[in-house]
Amino acid sequence: MSQPAELTDRTALARNRARAQGDLFLHAIARDELSLRLTEVNRRFTAPAIVTGVPQAWAGFLPGALVIEDTPVLDLQPGAHDLVIHAMALHWASDPVGQMVQARRALRPDGLFLGVCAGGQTLAALRAALAQAEIEVSGGLSPRVLPMAEIRDLGALLQRAGFALPVADVLGQDVAYRDFLSLCRDLRAMGEGNALAARHRRPTPRRLFTRAAEIYSAQFSNASRHLLARYELIFLTGWAPDAGQPRPLRPGSAKASLAEALGTQETPLPDAIKAPPAD
Repeated sequence: MSQPAELTDRTALARNRARAQGDLFLHAIARDELSLRLTEVNRRFTAPAIVTGVPQAWAGFLPGALVIEDTPVLDLQPGAHDLVIHAMALHWASDPVGQMVQARRALRPDGLFLGVCAGGQTLAALRAALAQAEIEVSGGLSPRVLPMAEIRDLGALLQRAGFALPVADVLGQDVAYRDFLSLCRDLRAMGEGNALAARHRRPTPRRLFTRAAEIYSAQFSNASRHLLARYELIFLTGWAPDAGQPRPLRPGSAKASLAEALGTQETPLPDAIKAPPAD
């Protein structure tokens, strides 16, 4: 069986991340949100691990945490941790479910997995502006913005990876930029430049970015002429399976109706609505 094509050029990604500096604001938002979620978990974690491609953004987040790179084969020992955080790197993984499986195997029974990554609506405006500009300038398209998964797909991957009690939710963040160049600089500063394996390796014509800036300004700016960019952070939660965890009841086994729980009166549906007519 042939191996799936690689999404990411790991050499280019490492180069981009090495240049990451300045305001890593998406990582800061992710840190704050994960910190809040951890305070809501009634548990003290003693052996945490953090998987990230930008370790400087996560230094000191959890005292004593093992911080490792998001390589295809994670440097995690089986059953060594009670908490694994996959921090802002899953969207670059060629095999995201493989990353989750490795994280689950590194957890002790009933250990917690928390993941956060960029979601499908991230930079949708930039993707549209670049695509339209490239069609006009060169008559074709090339990969320029990373394709990112939707929340329903990532939630399904949690189940495929074998996590119990899987939950996926999303946090949106809108940012206004002074101009197109400011947006591009922000992405480079976070190490999120184009590292797609299928990207064109020849230099991009300057007129393509000039045209993309014009399209972006015309279609995705506010009344103050600032360019609007949407970032979407998807948060994933799952637990390593354990016999003592809560389990869903068998359908139809409830001993009380929802109407009783809500203190209201149940109104049965008419028979005509209950069962469709036979063909």
